[in-house]
Amino acid sequence: MKYIFIFFLLTSSLLLKAQEGRRSEDKQAQNHYEQAGRYISAGKYPAAITELQRAVAADSKFTAAYQQLGDLSRKVKNHKDAATYYRKVLDLAPEFSSLTYYGLAESELNLGDYANSLQHFIKYSSYPGLSDASKRLVNKHMADCRFSIEALKKPVPFKPVNLGEGVNSVYQEYLPVITADEGRLIFTRRVNNNEDFYQSLKDTDKWGKAEYLSSKINTANFNEGAQCISPDGLYLFFTGCNRPEGLGRCDIYVCKREGKDWSEPFNIGPPVNTAGWESQPSLSADGKTLYFVSNRAGGMGGYDIWQASLLPEGKWSKPVNLGPSVNTPFDEHSPFIHPDNSTLYFSSNGWPGFGNRDLYVSRKDAAGKWQQPENLGYPINTPGEESGLTVTADGQTAFFASDMKGGFGGMDIYSFVLPEKNRPQPVTYVKGKVIDAGTKAPLSADVRITELKSNTVIFDEESEDENGGFLATMPEGKMFGLTVFKEGYLFHSENFSPAQGPNNKKPYRIVIPLKKIIAGETVVLKNIFFETNKDELMAESMPELNNLLNFMISNPGAVIEITGHTDDTGSDAANELLSGNRARNVYNFLISKKINPSRLSFKGYGKSRPVADNSTEEGRQANRRTEVKILKN
Repeated sequence: MKYIFIFFLLTSSLLLKAQEGRRSEDKQAQNHYEQAGRYISAGKYPAAITELQRAVAADSKFTAAYQQLGDLSRKVKNHKDAATYYRKVLDLAPEFSSLTYYGLAESELNLGDYANSLQHFIKYSSYPGLSDASKRLVNKHMADCRFSIEALKKPVPFKPVNLGEGVNSVYQEYLPVITADEGRLIFTRRVNNNEDFYQSLKDTDKWGKAEYLSSKINTANFNEGAQCISPDGLYLFFTGCNRPEGLGRCDIYVCKREGKDWSEPFNIGPPVNTAGWESQPSLSADGKTLYFVSNRAGGMGGYDIWQASLLPEGKWSKPVNLGPSVNTPFDEHSPFIHPDNSTLYFSSNGWPGFGNRDLYVSRKDAAGKWQQPENLGYPINTPGEESGLTVTADGQTAFFASDMKGGFGGMDIYSFVLPEKNRPQPVTYVKGKVIDAGTKAPLSADVRITELKSNTVIFDEESEDENGGFLATMPEGKMFGLTVFKEGYLFHSENFSPAQGPNNKKPYRIVIPLKKIIAGETVVLKNIFFETNKDELMAESMPELNNLLNFMISNPGAVIEITGHTDDTGSDAANELLSGNRARNVYNFLISKKINPSRLSFKGYGKSRPVADNSTEEGRQANRRTEVKILKN
């Protein structure tokens, strides 16, 4: 907003020169000039330009008319004509106005003529009496020019690919967002000035025909846009403007996917939404942090990026400004937090760039502080405006919208391989399905994924009612525990470590059969860990121990036997002793948490009950296990 105000001050010569510019001795030229002034006052800029062109046609040395032609052409973003008119002013009267140099410099900046732009900004800055606001803006633009001159010498790889006719059309398509499995793309399409959401599903490697998202979200009377989708594709946050229930001009809403349709969206309310303007949400992969743009009081400039945290009761915390490491006295827009939760992409006209709004990346350090942003470079960024970047979970591919030549019409959605220096930490995902072990029917169940070393829950959601499916993102190279709970069923646990490396494109996929709680059923506690040949429980076992504890609390009638098992390495006596001591330590944990001893027993079976062949390491690993058997329920 401040930028717009400064721009207004610098372009106020439109009206001033209508009154103060020198008159033409040609009566016809002067009449056209005065009529242009009336059109300017009425906001009829194309008509004013026509009158001014007639004025200079009648008097080719009418300096004030050329100045106004430059100002008006720049205002309607015809920078090529604006630069031509300003140069004509300088040919006729080099000291006609300091604003001639500013107008020419800004036009050249928008045309990518950075060397000449810099010289004309320097000339403008030499004039006395500039306001502090004007000095800040000019200094910023001079920094843009110096940055661009150097950046153009080091272009980055950039080969955008149009997503094709399944997604793009003769209308405007923009603001793409994508799920972690790259199977669902949601974007905004504008038809007859009405913005609605559309969705395309990927079939093999091709995007399918885009379909209208939902009449529950899209409306006939209001615009919907600036959306983000959770990595699993279940939650859609978006911006709704001028709605009757809104708190301000634009508010943030959320809805949940229910089968093939979506729930009714609801306003997430204060303190995120205010009487001001809130838009462009981006949700962290764990669903606990919401980034968004606002012009509320207390920011660094006009539009800033803010963040709010999800509280235990399901409400959002008071938003916090990301501060001067991200925000500037100008405007920041379109944040995208990558699923690695430490890489933020956004657009800005405040950091050194190619002239207008460029794309940047900022990374969070080990202390959780955002570092100074890096411009994504040329030709990803240009003298025009770039905004709305989305990056895939693996960090390899980015999606954006552009009106570049060769498209289907207007803005189209493109993808490109992100240069390595701009990539986030690679993230993979687990995609699973929960079913009834007996009937094979899909189940809606609570799925929890924990990073075992830190005992940090990174995912806690229900699998879908319709198909039992779930999807969660996670960093590569760490050990995770996955546990599934459902009332009336034994909980199920797994552990896995996603493969690490640039060629890893295979997510962890799993089908989880849940067994009903009946006598005789067993469950393997796959996230109970011991050091080799030792019986002390490792710290990474704590999430699983708590899962077992919660099961016993939630099922007060359950009586269980905890059993320990080994592979065939070592003597029978040693294995029985080791397995018994391991089972005892799990038993002791439950006793320490006030579970009645009458509901518990333990036994070590050593190597006597293998579930796999001991001739392979995988088989031996499967045989080294801790189990729980239901004796009574």
